[in-house]
Amino acid sequence: MKFGIHNPSFVFGTDPYGAFDGLKAKALWAENNGYTWFSVMDHLIQIPMIGAADEPFIEGWTALSALAAVTERIRLAILVSSVAYRNPAHLAKIAAGVDLISKGRLTFGIGAGWFESEYRQYNWPFPEPPAERIRQLEEAVRLILAMWSEPRSTFKGRYFETHDAILEPKPKRKPPVMIAGGGERFTLKVVARHADACNVFGSPAEVAHKLSILRAHCEAVGRDYSTIEKTCLTSFVLARDEVALQAKKQRLCVPDPFRGFALTVAEATELIGRYRDAGADMLIHSAFANDMETHALLSSDIMPHFA
Repeated sequence: MKFGIHNPSFVFGTDPYGAFDGLKAKALWAENNGYTWFSVMDHLIQIPMIGAADEPFIEGWTALSALAAVTERIRLAILVSSVAYRNPAHLAKIAAGVDLISKGRLTFGIGAGWFESEYRQYNWPFPEPPAERIRQLEEAVRLILAMWSEPRSTFKGRYFETHDAILEPKPKRKPPVMIAGGGERFTLKVVARHADACNVFGSPAEVAHKLSILRAHCEAVGRDYSTIEKTCLTSFVLARDEVALQAKKQRLCVPDPFRGFALTVAEATELIGRYRDAGADMLIHSAFANDMETHALLSSDIMPHFA
């Protein structure tokens, strides 16, 4: 089983202008401590379940391009780009540039989008129902793949089009496409058709259920289910024992209820084993309040059990 770190917060201390320095240090630490993946969000403002809307926040592709230049081995990703935030032909060009800078370490993450408040603030249309956004997602992926592979791309779809468009240099190898979301009728069907990786979230039982739906969609379209990397995303607060855990929860002001897991090392090891048994190939986790001890405990005490 592989492990990754997802970075949903750019609050590193009290100086907002130190946001990238904190992010860089965290990514380099991850690269040198057994993690194979490092991702950031594609938002312009912080999302409600993580922090305050007006806290410091770096645009995702800007952050990723800078990380591509200062890391060497770790796979980099946006988890995930909203289809509505950029013209997909332009997004294909941006992603190709990050892949070039990173020397082929990009996983291209894309999703249908959901954060309506952000759409409204930046004057992006917010299509309803969600199925409309998923149809846009699928068409965007088709266009992006064409931009990466065809000498010149001419594409005319329902939502997007290009006209003899040039993208050079193209990626030497197509970046893996990750589609995030667990929608059973539409999103997972798009994964079966087009994605190299999926990202779902929930309890181990919920992940197992989502992956069973994905397997059925793969069978329906003639896709080999085993060729799709199955990843799941969760949030942790970890400590070595219960006494230390309770003290940490109080110190970090962990909310109750918490959208994640506050666990001892032993409890987290058992839980991650259940994610593995549910079919997850990679566990991607964030740490509440950028708690580096949580990442360190996973690296030193938990990950060796899954090597």
